[in-house]
Amino acid sequence: MTPKQFNQLGLIDPILKALEAEGYTHPTPIQEQAIPIVLQEKDLLGCAQTGTGKTAAFAIPMLQLLSAKPATRGPKKIQALILTPTRELAIQIGESFTAYGRNLSVSNLVIFGGVPQGPQVKALRSGVDILVATPGRLLDLIGQGFISLQDINIFVLDEADRMLDMGFIHDVKKVVQRLPAQRQSLFFSATMPPEIQKLANTILVKPEKVEVTPVSSTAETITQSLYFVDQKEKKKLLVHILQDKKIDRVLVFTRTKHGADRLVKDLHKAGISAEAIHGNKSQNARQRALSNFKNGATRVLLATDIAARGIDIDDLAYVINYELGDVPETYVHRIGRTGRAGNSGTAIAFCDVEELDNLKGIQKLIGFKIPVVEAHPFLPADSDVVQFRAPKNKEVVPRANAIPAPVQGNNNRRNHQKKKKPQQQQAAMATAGSDKPRQEQNRPAKQQGQKPHKPATEQAEPMQQQAGRRKPDPRNDLDW
Repeated sequence: MTPKQFNQLGLIDPILKALEAEGYTHPTPIQEQAIPIVLQEKDLLGCAQTGTGKTAAFAIPMLQLLSAKPATRGPKKIQALILTPTRELAIQIGESFTAYGRNLSVSNLVIFGGVPQGPQVKALRSGVDILVATPGRLLDLIGQGFISLQDINIFVLDEADRMLDMGFIHDVKKVVQRLPAQRQSLFFSATMPPEIQKLANTILVKPEKVEVTPVSSTAETITQSLYFVDQKEKKKLLVHILQDKKIDRVLVFTRTKHGADRLVKDLHKAGISAEAIHGNKSQNARQRALSNFKNGATRVLLATDIAARGIDIDDLAYVINYELGDVPETYVHRIGRTGRAGNSGTAIAFCDVEELDNLKGIQKLIGFKIPVVEAHPFLPADSDVVQFRAPKNKEVVPRANAIPAPVQGNNNRRNHQKKKKPQQQQAAMATAGSDKPRQEQNRPAKQQGQKPHKPATEQAEPMQQQAGRRKPDPRNDLDW
């Protein structure tokens, strides 16, 4: 089946010329489905993650609808509102409206917090057709009387699930209460948890639903790999990977702002150019870091999930999950920064023992096991997940066979201990606190010339035996 072109979607010539200037001829699936619905002035429920082209899916038809309305005397009044969770995403949406509407007399303005409000207020007084805003600054300017929503014809709520994650859901409800009852509403979310579905039901009226690229899927163009590594060795592993000069730009995700800043300093010490982008950075600093990364002046961009939401970087080939997120869907959003628009990409994940539950959730969500890198310099020495430290002149045991079978009962456990490799026996002796063989350490106190202690029950094992046993590696709980 031949894919459709933009000129088959009922778009006007000024918009088609703008799309051609941008190099776009074929719409993405969500654009192909959503544009005709929006042009019919129907409400829309779009379930799509970033990277699917959803901004153009609502921006293009909105521009066409607004350009068809008759001009009014005096300053323009706000006719369309796009509410989005982050400053970066708001800026990018504004840039899209400017690009697609270059041949139209439809104006747009972006407002967000973290910068002085003076220039934004001045622009509002001059009049604007389309307002792109983050919730906090929008409510602030409404409260000061600089913004009125009574003339809104089209309302777009973008990244609704991220609004919920960031604690903006109550601000969103306050904005919705100020909108005219008669309007067209477009609602976009990558996931639809119950609270988001409930919110959609209060905003939309008989909506058409468009759903593409479910959040549980990862693009086939992305090559994924997994490194097991202790937390304290992650920095060394990151530097080791970045020694590959083919990795010219990489987006690295950390869990915390402090962690991102600390990692920037460590990379600088290793001679690697890096900058961080997160909520504690000023808007100018964030924009400067993003610009430096896009133009290649900075090789590594460290980001937290909230700061990176909506970042769209052309031809980004590498993403590294330095720390796994607590929410499985976060992994899909993160690696979706690469492999966009049909391009290939590489996604690397680090996992320490404390993150194994997170890994289980991710692999359950995406429906497959992420391939493990079986040999790297910082694999935990006692790892039973990957066995690459084979004895000399012997072939490396395949990963699937390297994991000991689950042990049941005390007898089986003792039998399993007898089969331990020499290095495991040494580790066990070190755990017991002496160089004596394990059997001698675990000998009852009476045999060692000490006063015996009466066991709690006849079946109870001596405390020395319990202490001497090596705890099973929790990584073996993973269902490989």
